[in-house]
Amino acid sequence: MPKHGKKFSAGAKKVAAKPHTLPEAVATMQAAKFAKFDETVELAMRLGVDPKHADQMVRGTVVLPHGLGTSKSVLVIAGADKQKEAQEAGADFVGGDEVVEKILGGWMEFDAVVATPDMMRAVGRLGKVLGPRGLMPNPKTGTVTPNVAQAIKEIKAGKVEFRVDKTGIIHAPVGKMSFPTQNLIDNAHALVDSVVKAKPPAAKGKYLKSVTVSSTMGPGVTVDTAHIDERAKH
Repeated sequence: MPKHGKKFSAGAKKVAAKPHTLPEAVATMQAAKFAKFDETVELAMRLGVDPKHADQMVRGTVVLPHGLGTSKSVLVIAGADKQKEAQEAGADFVGGDEVVEKILGGWMEFDAVVATPDMMRAVGRLGKVLGPRGLMPNPKTGTVTPNVAQAIKEIKAGKVEFRVDKTGIIHAPVGKMSFPTQNLIDNAHALVDSVVKAKPPAAKGKYLKSVTVSSTMGPGVTVDTAHIDERAKH
């Protein structure tokens, strides 16, 4: 068993070994802070689904009400008629076929990719490069769209994409440790609500099996899923 450092162990002692409401969990996580940098806060949700079956895949997006505390650099791959619109909307990089070739050559200096439908034949060549990094444009997440300005605005505002992994867990960021507690709570509720709404009809039994909130370096704090289930009814 690997041993934790003294600072982690001291922080862990501040976390009660019991489920917390989401507001309690966020406040407890912040109280256990020991890292000297502004950590990312993340939610991990273990779902009662089998991702091996296509009808139990859970994915979607949510625009967090208070953003992520960082600004993503956005690449737009579009035809000539949409490139000016993308530039005016604040895209960091804009191009067409030449950008596809540049990425195939190893260029990866962007955090999100938006593509117009007419460019997907060319963008499809990037599947093996962008797919493993979670950057491949997809109509289901609003990143393949003729409305590039709206897509850029949402990404810059703190749009988060979530997708269940092969173990049935969703990991997604909800902000920075320096955020006011209520802002993190609001963001966390927005993410959880979106995941609950994305529950596939084929999922049987308990959907949210466990939820944990944690920071980059800190201990995880268990969230009471009964509290979330009750909120979802209202």
